[in-house]
Amino acid sequence: MLAVGLMSGTSLDGIDAALIETDGAGHIRPIAFRSDPYSAQARDQLREAAALALSFDRPRASPKVVEAERMLTNRHILAVRQLLSVANVDPAEVDVIGFHGQTIAHRPDRGWTWQIGDGAAMAQALGIRVVNDLRSADVAAGGQGAPLLPVYHRALTAGMARPVAVLNLGGVANVTWLGAGEGDLIAFDTGPANGLIDDWMLAETGSPYDANGAFAARGNVDRTVLDTMLDNPWFDAPPPKSLDRADFTCLPARGLSAADGAATLTAFTAETVALALRHLPERPTRLIVAGGGRHNPTLMRMIAEATGLAAEPIEALGWNGDATEAEGFAYMAVRAVRGEPISFPGTTGVPAPMTGGVLNNP
Repeated sequence: MLAVGLMSGTSLDGIDAALIETDGAGHIRPIAFRSDPYSAQARDQLREAAALALSFDRPRASPKVVEAERMLTNRHILAVRQLLSVANVDPAEVDVIGFHGQTIAHRPDRGWTWQIGDGAAMAQALGIRVVNDLRSADVAAGGQGAPLLPVYHRALTAGMARPVAVLNLGGVANVTWLGAGEGDLIAFDTGPANGLIDDWMLAETGSPYDANGAFAARGNVDRTVLDTMLDNPWFDAPPPKSLDRADFTCLPARGLSAADGAATLTAFTAETVALALRHLPERPTRLIVAGGGRHNPTLMRMIAEATGLAAEPIEALGWNGDATEAEGFAYMAVRAVRGEPISFPGTTGVPAPMTGGVLNNP
């Protein structure tokens, strides 16, 4: 099938759109990719919706959330049109779109997760069937609803010596462990990735992120603050487990200089990855890194030092690390259409492998 995947992550940097050819199993052929950054206004609108959603005891209609969802959906529809134009592909040739939407609150402990994005409106506007709301069925069945990319990581690393781990560094970090057996698949969130660093940079410098990790590289890690942040029972809890982006804050670093705070929060991400590896049944021989965090040399160096493993960008496998998540949701949309599982007991804690998503026909 020809499938489009769309991803808007918790870093709120923009929309990633990828076009691939896949059977939802071992065949994956990337065709096109583009990334469109959010405007400051759109980013603020999504932040406001997320802050509001976290104050609710369950998802419910709210004018600000409805407004943000309409804006988000329209931006994604435009992203698909631009992607297909660049690829010179007629929309009629596309079999399905995997529309992740925007996570504005993730509360599996309360039995819900909330990704805004109107799949029916997208299907109607583009004339292509759309699979969205890919996490809710898993949460309703008792799973964490995250992470969902491990089944795609398994396909990408086929043929590699095992065990191997794939680390995704978005707003939140998650790791996928793949053992020698077909069913040896474990995944869970490890802690914040870029989220806290981005929040710190925005508050302290006005910049939305630490470009190339240069700011953190100038600072010194405050070990007392770092140890305080690491002293959290969540890191000792066994997987499966997942996080909302807002579950950790920058508050412990307040009072540090801007550079020292950036260095300390970057070290925090690295140390939490090292703590996560202790939960794996066997130490991986390679650590492959995807997501925006791989562009941060300071973070990659700290991860290598903390884990004792070389942090290898996913480009080492011949893949585009910027496109990985969007491609993954295209892949999972095909699996959903075919009724194949997208989440597993070892990845989300769901009782049995299950498919997911809501199919919207044009």
